[in-house]
Amino acid sequence: MIFRLRHVTTYAYAHPVDLAAHLLLLTPRALPQQSVARATLAITPTPTHVTEATDHFGNRATRVFIDRPHARFEVVAEALVGVLFPPPPPAAATLPWEAVAAAARASEAAEFAFPSPLAPVVLAATGYAAASFPPGRPVLAGLVELMARIRADFTYRPGVTGPNTQVAEVLETRTGVCQDYAHVMISGLRGLGLPARYVSGYVRTRPPPGGTARRGADQSHAWVEAWLGPGHGWVGLDPTNDVVVRDEHVVLAWGRDFADVSPLRGVILGGGEHGLRVGVDLEEAESLLPA
Repeated sequence: MIFRLRHVTTYAYAHPVDLAAHLLLLTPRALPQQSVARATLAITPTPTHVTEATDHFGNRATRVFIDRPHARFEVVAEALVGVLFPPPPPAAATLPWEAVAAAARASEAAEFAFPSPLAPVVLAATGYAAASFPPGRPVLAGLVELMARIRADFTYRPGVTGPNTQVAEVLETRTGVCQDYAHVMISGLRGLGLPARYVSGYVRTRPPPGGTARRGADQSHAWVEAWLGPGHGWVGLDPTNDVVVRDEHVVLAWGRDFADVSPLRGVILGGGEHGLRVGVDLEEAESLLPA
């Protein structure tokens, strides 16, 4: 599937900002399953300095510095991306989950089996996840069931949680958005010793004819990648929509939890109160050639 992406973030400040430094993770990753034909960032006001780098997790990071007063800061990220993630293996062909947890200890995936600030090991989350992982169950069978249970058991409700909402609170209220669904799933898997990482990106804005509209389609989206073991690697799982990632998602970045992959964050001097507007469109395109 080929997509044209447009993501607009606008901050309006009550008073001028004198100095600003921002970190942007708004450029889609180039992956074997995801080709990036074009990616641009238009920043207003024009930054004094811009540097590009790759962070610890391999994400493309853009750092900008602005040293003149401004009452508005806007970033328009546009990209043309082709995606086609392979289908997962048959669940029965994957290792028992205990074998995956044991193999993870000596693998590069081990980094994502440890707790992190927003996806710690929480006893309640471990217990919730464990219901999908009886002894000897193939790991993918457990993952797919856990994803479906989260979709069914939790109420999707924007505005009741924030970037720093803890897993324990989400488990208690059973309410939140894609970020919360992902953190709950990751926390539960880590409690069982299974590596899981947080993925930020997008899901298609409008469904194909006859398709189902996806939750989280009008803004940045989040889902989970879980490790199936050394033979099968990582698989993307979207608990907000109960779908395995194939051709409806575009990957921006991944990390241990949201704090590692926030699309835009920074430090400003001045500004006072501010308003924030975010708009996302991920529309199907006909070719990877720029229009």
